[in-house]
Amino acid sequence: MKAFHFEPCRLPEETRPLREEVRQFLDEHLRDYPLQLRAYTWTGYDPEFSRKVGERGWIGMTWPKTYGGSERSALERYVVLEEMLAAGAPVGAHWVGDRQSGPLLLRYGTEEQRRRLLPAICRGEIFFCIGMSEPDSGSDLASIRARAERADGGWRINGTKLWTSGAQRCGFMIALFRTGTDPEDRHAGLSQFIVPLDGPGITIRPIRDLSGNDHFCEVVFEDAPVPEDAIVGNEGDGWMQVITELAFERSGPERYLSCYPLLSALLGELGDKPGERSLIGVGRQLAHLATLRNMSISVAGLIEAGESPALEACVVKDLGGVFEQALPGFARSLLDVEPRADEGGSEYQQALALLTQIAPSFSLRGGTREILRGIIARGLGLR
Repeated sequence: MKAFHFEPCRLPEETRPLREEVRQFLDEHLRDYPLQLRAYTWTGYDPEFSRKVGERGWIGMTWPKTYGGSERSALERYVVLEEMLAAGAPVGAHWVGDRQSGPLLLRYGTEEQRRRLLPAICRGEIFFCIGMSEPDSGSDLASIRARAERADGGWRINGTKLWTSGAQRCGFMIALFRTGTDPEDRHAGLSQFIVPLDGPGITIRPIRDLSGNDHFCEVVFEDAPVPEDAIVGNEGDGWMQVITELAFERSGPERYLSCYPLLSALLGELGDKPGERSLIGVGRQLAHLATLRNMSISVAGLIEAGESPALEACVVKDLGGVFEQALPGFARSLLDVEPRADEGGSEYQQALALLTQIAPSFSLRGGTREILRGIIARGLGLR
């Protein structure tokens, strides 16, 4: 039976100056940034901030300089992400391109695709979203029905993508479509495409969530044309590629730091002399946080070593989702402060209200808990 591979990994001493550099940058650019906006963490959208991050070389950090990257280590990238998330920086505009679309193109894209798109991602000039989920498919990604069919000069795509974060603000989507049919293998005949979202036949409908924000969208394709060279990798290899992409998505510090600005603010609200119950409760949360951090850094170390820790990434994502999903309720259990989303509420109340409303989604994005535990069980040889 296989076992988890979480080797202890320490961040190198040479990352300390980088961490201090990032903190100084955030102090300067987020000096007056309120807590209720910091609570959005990696879903906060600010293109100008993304461009400033790009100017510092902190997007595409591990990518080759040929494509606009900085050729720095996965552990250096980890330090930058950790500081950005802890501060609640609005990194949402460039987040998907940096985390998974760019690495996907580096691995499977053509040379023309890399040279055309990757430098602009690194500069914080173009933004990507993900086209995987569909209506009526639930968490069964292999059941997608959106199709891409060959046409004069390229392809025509039809179907609907759902749960597409930031589609209304992005220039491109890397989407999974069915290009063939094999009744005996649902994973066959799937391909990925780079879709410019300003093209004809594409309708983007923002969907408001409990907090009133339109974070994700429904995207409808009706005979939308894409050129021949829009395909990523080989036709029919989409399932293998999308599994690789999901591994990029599941292991980072965003999987346990989504509520960190609230936890940090809670410590301030508790004051210098918290009661015994508060000390015990906060101590437990910080112990969970430290454990998840060590696991996540271990995954970053495995990536730096050239390994593909897909199973470990699923574990970090699952446990991290449980942890951060529970934090708003934990905060309410310690302080008699009600969430309040309107402007009459304090910054703390507004942040608490936002995270209380969006926390249910934390166990859905990047793969539901049930799907992740199925993957883990299969990886361990238990099913």
